[in-house]
Amino acid sequence: MLELNFSQTLGNHCLTINETLPANGITAIFGVSGAGKTSLINAISGLTRPQKGRIVLNGRVLNDAEKGICLTPEKRRVGYVFRMHGCSALQSAWQFALRHGEKHGRSVR
Repeated sequence: MLELNFSQTLGNHCLTINETLPANGITAIFGVSGAGKTSLINAISGLTRPQKGRIVLNGRVLNDAEKGICLTPEKRRVGYVFRMHGCSALQSAWQFALRHGEKHGRSVR
């Protein structure tokens, strides 16, 4: 389960999230340009740090602004595949990760 209860200010925009997402299945994030999709993913993955609130994944606190907890991206064990040039629209994210891992001498689990 992913528990999101945080606020993050970026420029003149404030992203406030209070949602609980299931641990299984697929969750889609969509919205208009500037809605906060990338900001949400960056906060979950640890690339940005929310100013208020908490992010908890399966009972493990990834970020708690009030307690000063902010796990680094590599300690979160969250996958994030950036959209890259050279990634075919016909490739699945899994195929892309396998190809990228092999190219750089790493195994993908």
